[in-house]
Amino acid sequence: MNATLAIYGIQDRNNLGYPRYVHDHSLCLMQSGKIVQYLQLERHTRKKYDHQMNHHLETLLNKKLVNIPKNCDWVFVNSFVGSSFISKNGKVRFDALPEKQLGVDFNEGYGWLELEKWQGKAIKAYSVSHELAHVFSCLPFFGNFRDNSLLISFDGGASLGNFAAFHYQNQELKVVACDWDLREITHLFNANGLSFALLGISPKHHNSLAGKLMGFAAYGRYRPEVIEWLGQNNYFFDYWTQKDHFHDSAQQHFGWQGQMGDLNDPFLQDIAFAFQYVFQQRFLKRLQALQEQLKADYLYYAGGCALSIPTNRQIVNNGWFKEVYIPPCCNDSGLSIGGAAFLEWKKQNKPILHSPYLNNVGASSPTSPPTNKVIAQLAKVIIQNKIIGICQGAAEVGPRALGNRSIVALPNSKALAKKVSEDCKKREWYRPVAPVMLARNTQLVTGIEKLSHLADYMLMDFEILPQYREALAGVVHINGTARIQVIRERTQNPLMFDLLTYLDEHHGILALINTSFNAQEEPIVHTPDQALASGQTMGLDGVFLNEKLVLFEQS
Repeated sequence: MNATLAIYGIQDRNNLGYPRYVHDHSLCLMQSGKIVQYLQLERHTRKKYDHQMNHHLETLLNKKLVNIPKNCDWVFVNSFVGSSFISKNGKVRFDALPEKQLGVDFNEGYGWLELEKWQGKAIKAYSVSHELAHVFSCLPFFGNFRDNSLLISFDGGASLGNFAAFHYQNQELKVVACDWDLREITHLFNANGLSFALLGISPKHHNSLAGKLMGFAAYGRYRPEVIEWLGQNNYFFDYWTQKDHFHDSAQQHFGWQGQMGDLNDPFLQDIAFAFQYVFQQRFLKRLQALQEQLKADYLYYAGGCALSIPTNRQIVNNGWFKEVYIPPCCNDSGLSIGGAAFLEWKKQNKPILHSPYLNNVGASSPTSPPTNKVIAQLAKVIIQNKIIGICQGAAEVGPRALGNRSIVALPNSKALAKKVSEDCKKREWYRPVAPVMLARNTQLVTGIEKLSHLADYMLMDFEILPQYREALAGVVHINGTARIQVIRERTQNPLMFDLLTYLDEHHGILALINTSFNAQEEPIVHTPDQALASGQTMGLDGVFLNEKLVLFEQS
């Protein structure tokens, strides 16, 4: 049977020099339900959120970094920007009519491939909706949808809306909703003028706004009068052109006379809290209404909004579903995976369950599992308060570092966490770093016996019991929570499992700082050479490259 090559590479509107409406281009090659190759473009080009697949695809194919089988079906994931793809020199192209109504099938289009001069040919090529690609990105990690499942795609913008719901029951997939009704609350995290002004962020960095605003929101308080005032003023969406209106209104209603951009100002912190609260409540209300309508047993959820960590915790804690599934690549970086998985599903190929370590184009693999000697050596430098970068095997899919492209350090020191986050990575002071820990220790420090699947991919946070907060001082946020990556068994990540087990059993250390191996505004490192260079530039104490620990001389 034909292989499937899926590409998310829609060209952006306007050439602004940075991603505007389109970001996180990627490609995925699947064969018989298995992901053979995957590349998130930014890891190859070293341009954060890279959105120029059309500039690079021909090179990737000609240099055989991506190996296309002779018999291959092509899938192109669309967006509200369009459905067509044309590579830099026109050697790969795809055209399809735009969708007028969201459906549950692919649309056949016209494809052309010309890898050798004057030897082009038509290819089987299809368009898959942004919405379907998001929800089907769950399949390679969780298997086929379970019966009576609600599937949600919630994004800044997809193809025909930013929110879509499907119901899967009796092996039939139906569209339940598709609209822009929640656009107002997603704008709070990607387009609202006041949100940018609060944190002093330029519009060209809008893709990083959501994560920063979530971190900052934890410093605020619940104030219903602030929430009501913001709603009455359209959340000051047009702050850029109506700054005086905001300042005059804030002074009139709350006596505020502060300075925009003062991140220690409690009033501005309360506004950030309000934005997170409004997003969470509006989305949960919509989700609850769908659950009451469909009585679904399971939730599969993807799209950029699935990175709202406090919201995910609330979904799980509400107990509306027997299980909640969110893939590690829930943002647009997973669209090619979802597009490929959808066509494989249509071919009736059973999805093989994958780890998140699939970003393999251009990455090397370790030749053997870590030895006890290597684990002891790595643990020895970590307990000396050293900061170590890890680069092993294929990289993670999605935005989270899950042990293959991580920076690790002891979790019990706020000063060490500050050094990792602010000095090495150049992140803002209000952004927390997260821990990785064994399942048994997660149960211990949270008091929760059944741990959600979401914790495997660091997609929800937990309240840490007071008696353990000192031992985890570097990874507990201001609100008493931690976004834990849970390691349940050795097969998940042998290095991290063995290292955490050794530190626990020999030193009583419950966790490690686990943050992505990249500096501010840079993609996560992809190759050993990049890890060495970035590790030294960032001021790490060393890097672990597959099976070898390299320590840097400190000046």
